Amino acid sequence: MQQIHYADLTWPEVAALPRDLPLLIPLGLGDYDLEGAAARLNAPALGLLPALPYGFSRVDGDPLASLAVRPGLWRRVLAGIAKELRGQGFRRLVLLNGHGDLGPAVRGLPALDLPFQPQPSPPWPADLPQRSAVISTGHTEQHGHHLPLSTDTLIVQAIADGLTTRAPGEVWCLPAWPYGVSTHTREFPGTLNLGGRVFEDFFLAIVDRLAALGAQTIYFSNGHGGNHSFLVNVVKLAGERHPQRFIATEWLHTTGPALTRHRESAIGGMGHGGELETSYLLHLRPDLVRMALATTETDFISTAGYYMDWVEGGRLIANPPWSDDTRSGIYGDGRLGAAEKGRLWLEAAVEEKLETVRELREQHTLRQIRRAWSAHSGVLRKDRPER
Repeated sequence: MQQIHYADLTWPEVAALPRDLPLLIPLGLGDYDLEGAAARLNAPALGLLPALPYGFSRVDGDPLASLAVRPGLWRRVLAGIAKELRGQGFRRLVLLNGHGDLGPAVRGLPALDLPFQPQPSPPWPADLPQRSAVISTGHTEQHGHHLPLSTDTLIVQAIADGLTTRAPGEVWCLPAWPYGVSTHTREFPGTLNLGGRVFEDFFLAIVDRLAALGAQTIYFSNGHGGNHSFLVNVVKLAGERHPQRFIATEWLHTTGPALTRHRESAIGGMGHGGELETSYLLHLRPDLVRMALATTETDFISTAGYYMDWVEGGRLIANPPWSDDTRSGIYGDGRLGAAEKGRLWLEAAVEEKLETVRELREQHTLRQIRRAWSAHSGVLRKDRPER
């Protein structure tokens, strides 16, 4: 039985897949009986989508089970994934489930109940209120002819792993979430789009769960530019819901001084699937990089108020069709990627992230002090006789 990992493919490879290939969406990180799945589906080959790492009821003893959201919400998540795949012509979508009764199928999405061996997860730390909870948001999205759809997720997961190794007592990092928001899914095959409102509602629910578990500082580490505006909405709404906590996000990872220090490309060479992300993948997963197919696409229609490098720059915010600026699907110079630069940028990104989570805790502490002082001063003012 052939296993095809959807997110390890490039978008031209996804375009070439037979549309009657069964695509499996695993619930939970771990191992399923795929031979049994192939037999039940009478399929010589299976396509595996990225697993949903949390958000639903899971097996007993798994600490991520405490992050389960209400059934209607995670069904919206699954429906969003299924909608995009069906829009690309895939006809056989199946959930892999080892977690008990799922209730009604999601808009006709069938489920296979199979033996499941979960990936071991460390227990929730007793000192979670003293740590920063880090939520890494990746995506399953085209990155040109040479990089896999999993590029964003692989990078933010590596940064989270490095952060855990660098400061194990300061952070609690959730597994990288592999489904984000894109608005150009019809231009390049393979890219998925969870939907902005579903994305926001889901992560607001995750923040609620983390707050209930005692997290005081929560940080969204972002690997995909399309997630950014929706993460801004999440942290603003979450700040209103949980004013005693400090919740923040970022535009994208690796935005400090090291970004300039190690680069070779001119402005416009980083972009999407360019020098930076190609270097990361050559360091992390060289087996997934097709460097012979790397391209250079730096002819972004740039003006003073709107241009692309690593993040969109200028005073304007817009969302023009990607095909205006790229033929292969990238913005930037993928040919300048190098594994050594990827290693250096990963080290820099981990240090940058550590500085950021420490700043989150500093913000939280200073605000607690000011609130306590304001409350104390208010009592004193009330006790003073009026003049």
